[in-house]
Amino acid sequence: MHTDAVEEEVSLEYVVIAVRQDNQWVLARHKERSTWEFAGGHIDSGEAADAAAARELYEETGAEEFSIIPVCIYSVAIEGVPESYGKFYLADVIRFGQIPQYEMAEIRGFTDLPEDLTYPLIVPVLLAEAKAFMLQGGRS
Repeated sequence: MHTDAVEEEVSLEYVVIAVRQDNQWVLARHKERSTWEFAGGHIDSGEAADAAAARELYEETGAEEFSIIPVCIYSVAIEGVPESYGKFYLADVIRFGQIPQYEMAEIRGFTDLPEDLTYPLIVPVLLAEAKAFMLQGGRS
């Protein structure tokens, strides 16, 4: 299903960005955790998902020069909690600056996902989507 059509049908709450640089996946570590995660966060009230993705990418990685494209709309369903929707992106970063002093302590490049993920049930699924997207010509 096309991303724009789905986006019109659901209320997006989150953005998640798979970040690449020099053929590595760049993950961030939150100041209060020892685990790794993709950049991402809540979409602010009145904010477009694409704007939220660019904002979160900068805030959580310090990315200053990059290209970013949408991959898909995703949902997370947890028993007893209403299903939530987000928009997933793929970013190629040319240059990182200093990480803003918001939430993240550091970023690191990985060839393969580390075992210590903040969201171990979500990140591998999104990474598989990003890889499939790249194989279909979305980005290399």
